[in-house]
Amino acid sequence: MSAEAPAPSPNPRIEAIISDFGGVLTSALVDSFVGVLDSSGVSLEELGKAMAALAEREGSNPLFELETGRLSEARFMGSLADELSARRGSRVELDGFGERYFRHLEPNQRLIDYMRELRARGYKLAICTNNVREWEARWRAMLPVDEIFDVVVDSAFVGSRKPEPRIYEITLERLGTDAAATLFIDDVDINCQAARELGMQAIHFRSTDQAIEAIEAALGS
Repeated sequence: MSAEAPAPSPNPRIEAIISDFGGVLTSALVDSFVGVLDSSGVSLEELGKAMAALAEREGSNPLFELETGRLSEARFMGSLADELSARRGSRVELDGFGERYFRHLEPNQRLIDYMRELRARGYKLAICTNNVREWEARWRAMLPVDEIFDVVVDSAFVGSRKPEPRIYEITLERLGTDAAATLFIDDVDINCQAARELGMQAIHFRSTDQAIEAIEAALGS
């Protein structure tokens, strides 16, 4: 009679939680993009085609270059405005895009308050965000970052962006926790998949209610 297989070991207790910024701790990013583009008379479809053309011509995605600090906001917006203008046959101006973008972005106060509660319960907290170097002061002003979060990893300052493994590794190193003891939350599914591949549990954010319920389930398992 063969011996029974050992029962699988339980998941390690979650010690740390990593949250995305835009679209999780804020309102949906697409709403902000639409709000800004409406004032410029540019559609999301036009923007996507212009970005694809720039990426093909330059051999790299300009958004990725912007979010890893290798391209300045001014150069990115200038190239994008030129491409949109050439396609339309009339001048498109994107000056002040960042300022207008943040006017349409709202803090997700309920989730921010929940993160504060998690910190009080003893969990380590981090923000891991794909962002723009020149926007740091704007996004940090939207929530009490240093009061709630132990670690902030901004793609524009570390030269790596989600879903690249290195930005997750940097966040874990700064938190001082193992991947298996860390929970990751993001509104982009591919970013969650990358976190899982490194051994983290991950929650794909769809709504505040859904996220809080899923976080509590993960913490209690």
